Amino acid sequence: MSDKINFKDLGFDELKKYFQDMGQPSYRAEQVFKWLHQGVTDYEQMTNLPKDLRSLLKDKSKISCVTIVEKKISRLDGTIKYLLRLDDGNLIESVLMRYKHGITICISTQVGCRMGCRFCASTIGGLVRHLTPGEMLDQVVFIQKDVGERITNIVLMGIGEPLDNYDNVMTFLRNVNHPKGLNIGYRHISLSTCGLVEDIIKLSKENMPITLSVSLHAPNDEIRSKIMPVNRRYSVDKVLEACKIYADTTKRRVTFEYAMISGVNDSIENAKELSEKIKGILCHVNLIPVNKIAEREYSKSRINQIHAFKKILEQNGISTTIRRELGGDINASCGQLRRGYSEKQ
Repeated sequence: MSDKINFKDLGFDELKKYFQDMGQPSYRAEQVFKWLHQGVTDYEQMTNLPKDLRSLLKDKSKISCVTIVEKKISRLDGTIKYLLRLDDGNLIESVLMRYKHGITICISTQVGCRMGCRFCASTIGGLVRHLTPGEMLDQVVFIQKDVGERITNIVLMGIGEPLDNYDNVMTFLRNVNHPKGLNIGYRHISLSTCGLVEDIIKLSKENMPITLSVSLHAPNDEIRSKIMPVNRRYSVDKVLEACKIYADTTKRRVTFEYAMISGVNDSIENAKELSEKIKGILCHVNLIPVNKIAEREYSKSRINQIHAFKKILEQNGISTTIRRELGGDINASCGQLRRGYSEKQ
């Protein structure tokens, strides 16, 4: 691994200070910042920089990139799943999804995950390391280059727990939102968490109007602790209390992600209990037919059961949708492609 600095890991103001400390005018930092968000791979491509500066930057820093190892395109809906290799050889996944409102990318924030959710392939094998802000940006930049179309929405819901990598994620979000970068509005960004209470409250104070998605997946501690070990630290009530603080502080609706697992959390009684627990919180519930994972015993609920669950929530005044299944023919849920590839090697 090179010990050279990766400028994509710096916030915009940090990059300006770095250039000022080098005796360079601040507009040079702005030029470099723009180039890096366009996906250049070599300083020689930064044609509006003087040659001697390009040479100096090459000596002092590196330009990170991701390599596409495998790419699967769904014949059903055009969803594209990417297996990407980082500069250190580690593998992560990203998914590009097409909607009427634009192109969304789901990115990873860690190599692996230590949260241990029983229905998720990303956590099998545990956490390897955090991704840097630049490695998160690279997923957006290089996939955007690959498809040749502008990405308009970002979801931090790939491999890893974003709030477990808090500072790096915040730097990434500010950079990707910056008008001299990709200029993606905060309201077009969603962050998914399994419910790290202190960090949810901390996020509410960042003045960053992103959408918070909370992986709830159960209406009570008994069920949630079985499928999500993090619940032993942060109970359902504590998570919901933090979500109410987030919604009240930001005036933004919280999305509760709820994976529908047959015979585990999908009963009418579960729906009634969930309705009671979340009433009074500015929220929306997204019901997710859970993906089958070879190493896990769980399977998705029957479609009529999902619709019955949805009806109960709506009767209690809770906005509810069933997530459209994208990339069903390419194992588009995160962690599956990476794990399958690793086992073949």
